[in-house]
Amino acid sequence: MEAVIYARVSSVTDRQSTDRQVVDLRSYANTNNMNIVKVFEEHISGVKKNEERPILCECLDFCVTNNIDILLISELSRLGRNVDEVLANVKFCKDHDLNIYFQKENLSIFQSDGSKNPFLNIFISVLGTCAEMERESISFRLNSGRAQYIANGGKLGRKTGSTKSRKKKKDEYKEVISLLRKGISIRNVAKLTEKSISTVQRVKKEFL
Repeated sequence: MEAVIYARVSSVTDRQSTDRQVVDLRSYANTNNMNIVKVFEEHISGVKKNEERPILCECLDFCVTNNIDILLISELSRLGRNVDEVLANVKFCKDHDLNIYFQKENLSIFQSDGSKNPFLNIFISVLGTCAEMERESISFRLNSGRAQYIANGGKLGRKTGSTKSRKKKKDEYKEVISLLRKGISIRNVAKLTEKSISTVQRVKKEFL
C-alpha cells in the first residue's frame, strides 16, 4: 500500500518542528507494511482556508494524480481547525477514493472493508465545534487584556525601526524571489536557498 505523510505546525518560524509527527507516522506505516512515497511538511496556521495552504493543496493533488492509497496525518487538527474546511478536504478525498488516517484519533475515511466510516463526519463536527469555542474564548481573553493594557497607558505594535523595510527584504530574498518566478516549488526553493519553507512561503505571499 502506497502512503503519503502530511505534517503541519502552526508557527511560521522555525520555533516548531514537524519532526515528531513524521517520525510517529513513519513508524505507523512501517508497522502496517505501507510504503511512504513522499512527505509534505507545512508551517502555517490551521485556521487558514484550504486554498491559502499551498503545501496542503500540493499534497492532495499529488495523492490524487499518483493514485496514492492513503494519506497519513498525525491528528485531525493538522488537516485544519475550521470545520467547514476540514469537511471539504474529507469530501474531496472521498470523491477521489483517497483514504485518510488520523493517528491520534485512530480514525480513517474508509474502513478495512472499503466502506465509508459513518462516524467520521460526526466526530469532525463535534471536535471542530469544541475547538472553535475554545478559540473564541482565548480571543476574548486576549482582547480583554489588550484593552486593559491600553487603558493603563500601554502602547501596542513594534518599536520604530524594529522591522525591515520592503526594499531591504526584497534585496535579502532576491534569490528566493527569482527561483519562485521561474516556477520552482516552495519546497525546492527552500532547499536551494537553505531557507525554511515558512520563510519561502512568506516571501511568495509578500512579493509575488
